[in-house]
Amino acid sequence: MKYLYIAFLWAAYCALHSYLISIGFTRFMNRMLKKYYAFYRLFYILISLLLLIPLINYTVQLDNQEIIIYGPNLDILRYVLTSGSLLMFFWAFFLDYDALTFFGVRQILNFGRIKKNGSSDEIKRRGLLRIIRHPMYLALIVYLWCQIHKTSDIVVSAVLTIYIIIGTRLEEKKLVLEFGEAYLNYQKEVPMLVPLTKVRKK
Repeated sequence: MKYLYIAFLWAAYCALHSYLISIGFTRFMNRMLKKYYAFYRLFYILISLLLLIPLINYTVQLDNQEIIIYGPNLDILRYVLTSGSLLMFFWAFFLDYDALTFFGVRQILNFGRIKKNGSSDEIKRRGLLRIIRHPMYLALIVYLWCQIHKTSDIVVSAVLTIYIIIGTRLEEKKLVLEFGEAYLNYQKEVPMLVPLTKVRKK
């Protein structure tokens, strides 16, 4: 029963996390906040962290019994995969993406400046983005499943993996709205989450 409760709590967190950055809600906040919407991204990051910390602590306290103990060979494989996933995540975060925009800092730095008209059709294809559209999400999935020790780890990893896949598809819709035909072409050329696979043409 407690694992169903853990799953519910994490699913609720994921649902809220997704809703706060959804197209409909962000458009609503944009209308409400107007020029002060530049601060919304930072608020979103902070509220996500503030809710995540107690959730992690509660999950750990609710289930502290290990059910999986890795042997030397599996430990080596796990450490290799963990290191690789962390390298991929930080490589993408700092080299392929704009970290300042992710944290909402760039939006605040641009506060009050006049926006240029017209939407950009330029898609970033440097580094890992040439072989996979969402390297950070793939890295998170690999990292999660390399940290399995308790039953709660399996439950949380399953919930977060489902959320990452659903969230990635929702993000794709926003990117298509932002970049239009350019992103549709990018989708056809570069896989979403699994490298070296072809995306089916619709």
